[in-house]
Amino acid sequence: MDGRLMIAYIESGIFLILALVAFALEAWAFVDCLRRKPAAFEAMGKRTKTFWMALTGGATAIGLISVVGSGGGLFGTLGLFGLAAVVAASVYLADVRPAVRDAGAGGSRNNGPYGPW
Repeated sequence: MDGRLMIAYIESGIFLILALVAFALEAWAFVDCLRRKPAAFEAMGKRTKTFWMALTGGATAIGLISVVGSGGGLFGTLGLFGLAAVVAASVYLADVRPAVRDAGAGGSRNNGPYGPW
């Protein structure tokens, strides 16, 4: 087997793994957003549920295109839209999800090491 061909196979495998991880992250954000109550988003000042459903749903669609597509270009894992989709899902999971989860549980964000205070 030619060395260049082997490197191409390894590169394709790495991009496929990155695409699968990105798609899992985007799907997790979309499903989590789907499960939350609309009032929790507005109560925490995090836009509307419709906005986040559209954003995470679009990110999931781009992730799916990245997995089943050719893996390159604008919709590839490391393409412009692929990176934007990962960023959108990451923002939801890192910022919106914790706030909405706290609002949905009726708790507050003032928690100490042993519970609310």
